[in-house]
Order: sequence, then C-alpha cells, then structure tokens
Amino acid sequence: MQLDDVKISRAIVETYQDKILEALEVDVAIVGAGPAGMTCAYYLAKEKVKVVIFERKLSVGGGMWGGGIMFNEIVVQERARRILGEFGVTTKRYEEGYYTADAVEAVSTLCSKTTKAGARIFNLVSAEDVLVRRRRICGLVLNWTAVEMANLHVDPITMHARFVVDATGHAAEVVHIVQRKSGLRLKTKTGSIVGEQSMWAEVAEQTIMKNSREVAGGLYVCGMCANAVFGAPRMGPIFGGMLLSGEKVARDLLKRL
Repeated sequence: MQLDDVKISRAIVETYQDKILEALEVDVAIVGAGPAGMTCAYYLAKEKVKVVIFERKLSVGGGMWGGGIMFNEIVVQERARRILGEFGVTTKRYEEGYYTADAVEAVSTLCSKTTKAGARIFNLVSAEDVLVRRRRICGLVLNWTAVEMANLHVDPITMHARFVVDATGHAAEVVHIVQRKSGLRLKTKTGSIVGEQSMWAEVAEQTIMKNSREVAGGLYVCGMCANAVFGAPRMGPIFGGMLLSGEKVARDLLKRL
C-alpha cells in the first residue's frame, strides 16, 4: 500500500475534531493531568461519568516523573498503596509504612488506565479563563498552550462542564483565575487563596484529604492545589496524598452527579 501524506493529515485533523467537539459538553472537566487529576478522572470514568482532562504541557504526570531530585522513584504510604495496586503499578516495601514505585511505570500506567477507562486527555491545551453563570463555575475557556507562550492575540474557545476540578498543583491556576476575575468569595478561612506552607510531609498528607473539596460553586480542588489554596504545607516526593485526594474528589462528585 502506498502511503498518502494528505490522507495522513486528514485522518489526524478529522479524528481530533471529533474528539474536541465531544469534549465541549461534559460532566466534569479537570485541569491538570498530574497524579491527582488522572486518579480523579479514572474513578469518575469507571462510573461512566463523561470526564475530560486539559493539560497545558506536552507530557502528563506532573511532578511524578521526576520522583525526588530527578531520582525517578516515588514513595507512597500504606494507605495509598491500595490505589497503585488497583492500577497495576508495582510497589516495593522499603520499611514498615513506606513503599516505593518506579515513577515512569507509575505515570505511564496511570495514564493508560485512565484513558482506557474512558477519560479523554487533551495535552498542550491551557485553561485561560472560566465560565461563571449565576455565581457558579460551569466551564472553561481554552486555548493552545503555544498561543499563551508566544503571547499571541488569538481568541479562545469555551466548553461547558457541570463541575470543574483544579488539579494544577502548586500553581492553583484555575482558582487564581476565579479569585482574580470572578468576584466570588472562596470557601477558605480568608475568602481567598491562603497559599502553601513550607514542606512538612506528615501534616501535608493529613490535611490534603480535608482540603480536597469544593472551593467555589462548581469548582473543586485536588492534589497539591488543595493544600496551596487552603494554606497547608507541601509534602514533597511522597505521592500517596495525590492519589488519595483524586479518589476523594471523584467520590464527592459522584454523589452530586
């Protein structure tokens, strides 16, 4: 068979067009394809919820790829090991309460199982704004990351979601947009983003579960974003809280959906 260059291009354009059109009306839109965002999407998709993730970078996985200081091993505690086991990620006991996993295996498996469960992941797409109707977050304003990086004056497109999840890590990008532009008071002790504290893994892993919740009408936070918004410590290269946080937000959303 002789390959046709134009037909190859047509296949890409037409198939992607179908995917993005299908993603413009969903149940849950997640911003950030790190471990928390993908775990959240996985548990939602397993229950047949229509869920999409928008990731601004070329690769998914957030900070999990690099483990600690680019040593591509991650640590999880006993409670979170169950989630890696459900995904099929191999874990190794280091000592009581501490388990390690290969970071590359963990990220690639999370991504594969999440997409095979039915979640769509769109990389190289940034959320530059939110839709607010009746003082509730109900969608996202999207553009190519390259447009943002080049500072081009190119208008975005919009999509609608019953709920939005900010899983953008330390940056808390969606919540910052809401704080800056919507006029909504956040459900924090100050009504605005409190900001993350210095690293303290023990406290951070405890508080992340409490902080993984709705921060404004229709907008949830999970992963490190939750502690950054509500003012708890960061946890460094232990990733159990990321996984448990994503699972918790998915369960909370399932009750509301």
